[in-house]
Amino acid sequence: MSSKREVKKVLIVDPNSEQSARLAHQLQFIDFDTKVFSSADMVEALPEVSEFQAVLVANFHGIVDWVTRLKAKHEGCPPFVLLLGNQPADISQKEIEDNFIGCLKDEIRYANLSDILHRAEVRGSANTEVPKESTQNPELFRSLVGNSRAIVRVRKMIDQVAPTEATVLILGESGTGKEVVARNIHYYSNRRSKPFVPINCGAIPSELLESELFGHEKGSFTGAVGARQGRFELAEGGTIFLDEIGDMPLSMQVKLLRVIQERSFERVGSNKSIKSDVRIVAATHRNLEKLIEDGKFREDLFYRLNVFPVEMPPLNSRAEDLPLLVNELITRLEHEKKSSVRLTPAAMMALCNYDWPGNVRELANLMERLTILHPYGVVDAADLPAKLAPHGAQVASSSGDSAGTASADQLNDDVGSAPLIQGMPQMPLNNKPRLPRDGIDLKQHLTDIEIILIEQALDECSGVVAHAANRLKIRRTTLVEKMRKYNIQRPEEVS
Repeated sequence: MSSKREVKKVLIVDPNSEQSARLAHQLQFIDFDTKVFSSADMVEALPEVSEFQAVLVANFHGIVDWVTRLKAKHEGCPPFVLLLGNQPADISQKEIEDNFIGCLKDEIRYANLSDILHRAEVRGSANTEVPKESTQNPELFRSLVGNSRAIVRVRKMIDQVAPTEATVLILGESGTGKEVVARNIHYYSNRRSKPFVPINCGAIPSELLESELFGHEKGSFTGAVGARQGRFELAEGGTIFLDEIGDMPLSMQVKLLRVIQERSFERVGSNKSIKSDVRIVAATHRNLEKLIEDGKFREDLFYRLNVFPVEMPPLNSRAEDLPLLVNELITRLEHEKKSSVRLTPAAMMALCNYDWPGNVRELANLMERLTILHPYGVVDAADLPAKLAPHGAQVASSSGDSAGTASADQLNDDVGSAPLIQGMPQMPLNNKPRLPRDGIDLKQHLTDIEIILIEQALDECSGVVAHAANRLKIRRTTLVEKMRKYNIQRPEEVS
């Protein structure tokens, strides 16, 4: 995965040169390129404005008509943010209402600026038509995002087994994404143009499972008013996914074993053999070897299915993938639900310190819930459900403006903290930090951690600021500013 960052551009229109310069400087620290104009008329002369994520414009008389002209001239006109001014009352009466995101009033702070630019980005993507044709099924992305050793190994195994005809057994806890693996195997196989047919063996009553799998003839049992194809027939030439195979009754296990061995089956109520060209991918959250010992699963079927086992890791064993997973889920929600959220570093740390018994499914449900509760907003640790939010965040959010405000300022205003928090998931979950009995000065604690990591990066890079900035995944100018802020000395740079 490339570490190159996407360049985001913002257009500033403000006759106040001092204010626009200060704003451009703030935007630089959060990795935005800026273009500054002192007059709105100069913007109309631009050949293209769709390259900008947002336009930050000082309020002036006639701004509504100006935006209307820009919309008429430029396709994909970016959203607008008013600087230090009230929103004109007639905006709601115009067709351009959706192009106004909000207002930045009084002193412009990093948290507010970052929040409103995120809203502008989401609004801009929501107003952009999603391509009708996609090169990949969106269901294939979830659960397999990440750079942890475990998930990289899973992706490699999928690449290896997909082009073959081998039977695959996917193991792992509920919610880890076993069906996602099965769909990937089918998608990258030579059978991708044929059907992918899933069936949950544990969700269908045992007396109906045979009919569901193999079909039935008319009158074969009470209620069989006509002949019906089973899942194996529907999956002909493609892949059948037998989910929760560990819950399949023993009587059905025998019949499934025969299908695997002879590549044929009979419908219920028929003695006519039907040939089957179907690839079998099975999955279970149960320990099949333990079920074999208990006499609840056939050993011969296990060895037939276990040709190529793939084990999905639980989410709490790959916490370093959480930020990437969250970003992927938010991206999906932005396209599917036309809504989005942004997580503060404190909220991301809280997610990384949670055990996730429901795995990726639980995470996906949480992100969808947050987009409903905080549409296009910023979610802090105190906004998370009680079981995820750290006690410190709960106390800080309810204790007034003292400690709570200081903590939020440090986490949201210190732009360089984001890479620091993203690195935290590499810490094992069983060694998660504990809040001291007497509490903690969170602002000072995070500052101390930031200073330590900056000094460590400088030491490792022999004092070369540019190299240290790359190690910290921030811009060189950002690192220089932080070194000045914390009075961090460095050796002379090596040329």
